[in-house]
Amino acid sequence: MNDPFHPDSLRPVLDHVDALLAELDSAVAVHADELRAIPPTRRPSAENLVHYLATRSHDLRPLQDELRRRSLSSLGRMEGDVRGTLAGVGRALRALLGLPFVPVATSDLGDGDRRLDRNAAELLGPNAPDRHARILVTLPREAAEQPRLLHDLLLAGMDLARINLAHDHAAIWTAMAANLRQACAETGRTCRILADLPGPKLRTGDLAPGPEVLRVRPERDVFGRCTEPAIVVFHDPGVHPPRAAATVAVVPLADELLRFAAIGDELVVNDTRGRRRPAAVIATGDGWCETRLERTTYFGSGAEVRLLRGITELGQSWIGRLPPRPGRLELCVGDTLLLTRPETVGGPPRVLTDGTLAPARIPCRLEQVFSDARQGQRILFDDGRITGILTAVADEQLTVLIQATPPGGGKLGTDQGINLPDTDLQVAAVAAADRARLPWIAQHADLVGVSFAQRAEDLSTLQLELARLGRPDLGLLLKIETARGFQNLPTLLLAGMRHSPLGVMVARGDLAVEVGYGRLAEVQEEILWLCEAAHVPAVWATQVLDGMARTGQPSRAEITDAAMAVRAECVMLNKGPYVVDTVRFLGDVLRRMQEHTSKKRSLLRRLRVAGAPPPPPTGQQSDAVAR
Repeated sequence: MNDPFHPDSLRPVLDHVDALLAELDSAVAVHADELRAIPPTRRPSAENLVHYLATRSHDLRPLQDELRRRSLSSLGRMEGDVRGTLAGVGRALRALLGLPFVPVATSDLGDGDRRLDRNAAELLGPNAPDRHARILVTLPREAAEQPRLLHDLLLAGMDLARINLAHDHAAIWTAMAANLRQACAETGRTCRILADLPGPKLRTGDLAPGPEVLRVRPERDVFGRCTEPAIVVFHDPGVHPPRAAATVAVVPLADELLRFAAIGDELVVNDTRGRRRPAAVIATGDGWCETRLERTTYFGSGAEVRLLRGITELGQSWIGRLPPRPGRLELCVGDTLLLTRPETVGGPPRVLTDGTLAPARIPCRLEQVFSDARQGQRILFDDGRITGILTAVADEQLTVLIQATPPGGGKLGTDQGINLPDTDLQVAAVAAADRARLPWIAQHADLVGVSFAQRAEDLSTLQLELARLGRPDLGLLLKIETARGFQNLPTLLLAGMRHSPLGVMVARGDLAVEVGYGRLAEVQEEILWLCEAAHVPAVWATQVLDGMARTGQPSRAEITDAAMAVRAECVMLNKGPYVVDTVRFLGDVLRRMQEHTSKKRSLLRRLRVAGAPPPPPTGQQSDAVAR
């Protein structure tokens, strides 16, 4: 039948919509216990989330096509009010069929948007008058020492400040908070503080130190000519020499040879490659001398050094103990790696007494991994640059077969991230170290970032702790950064809505590693949809305009990403030397894009392109709309 408005064609579409409406009440009954635990003011939002989950459990694409053929809503913007959207479509279909209107209890279709706006203001503070999305900035350590930086950030458009409690210590955090409050008073701006809990440390442990070698390299032009010599200071081990801005290396010398050094002499070093490298003395002091080096040199502990004046040798000495280079494991596809418990020390492959080769090994800082990991599960290191699979699991170690590395192999060091996307880690999001930080948070912060959010019980534990500290009002920002956290997001939202206020951060860095870079765009979309259905504000985070914050110049891809971020209620920037300019730039992008986009809905602002008709005279457009 070609007529999309024929009753025989319309009736099945109406039946489909009515079936979805009937299913909403059944879904609410299934979640009745969870919904009763949510305060009445937030229960409509929780019910709407349940409605959305029930509706999206079906493939709606055939129904969407049928509705689109009849110029009706295709349900693409139903997140804010599922029942209202379905009821509106059903009413239109009944009108087309000439059937009587059947009342359905719904709210105003704009009520979901208003609830979301209220919840965003409650958690994140007021938005700027000309900008819907707020800007959150991660504060660098300099914010504790340079109040002017915070003053400039506020004037540029910062709305919230993030203090990462995984770094520095309480004195630094307190100075940051105090400087921010003072800057707010001076500028008349409001700015809330997000205190970000570190969460579980799923990272590599200690490796045996590398060789005691120091490489010093002067600057050279494209022809290999030295354009900027390296400045090296030699010193007696018991002396702390002055360091000029140009100093690139400080090298201990084992005895009193330096007492005889004078400007114009040379210290000649036999480097680790056996090459003779002269360093011209350009300044001297008590127990030290400053030299100019024009050739790349590898200094090693115990290397011979001779002092020459012209062709006369004045004496010999030896380089003292140099700091060891950080340990690194070089891994290639097909290698075996042993993941060992935290108290061990890792190292490269080694030959055993029986002549066999023992694989490289590296500790994991999180004990729970050894209880929960299973053979056949994936493991990723260093933001997914090195990937492997667990081929054997034992109490003391996990055996990993390396399956992918960067071209030429990968290097794995201490304190690099580990991801286990297939493993159900039974680890609390709020560990003992996090609890120790809660008193500071209760005193200084407006909201707390919950890292590694995966289970509803984690939120209950945190809410009880905050209530004990007299801060039940403190906002929670759930950081969705694992595959399991994403899978459990509906449960987390329903649990978090018992506590007011609540938000979600799309932590795209770890999340991309966990779900795969190919799925990241899809997953972040689904997170935004679920948050909108729950009327919970979302924060778009990780590497937004990161290049601009570091270098002062954004890439084209970064600008596109920043423009997409307008669909969230807040956008997070990381620290960098150009962060003030980046805040100002992001604010301008968000202001421009909000004229074109609201969540998933395109706003049809008048096009300013060649060939578009001019706007009607003032007053004519509003009259036409009124008619």
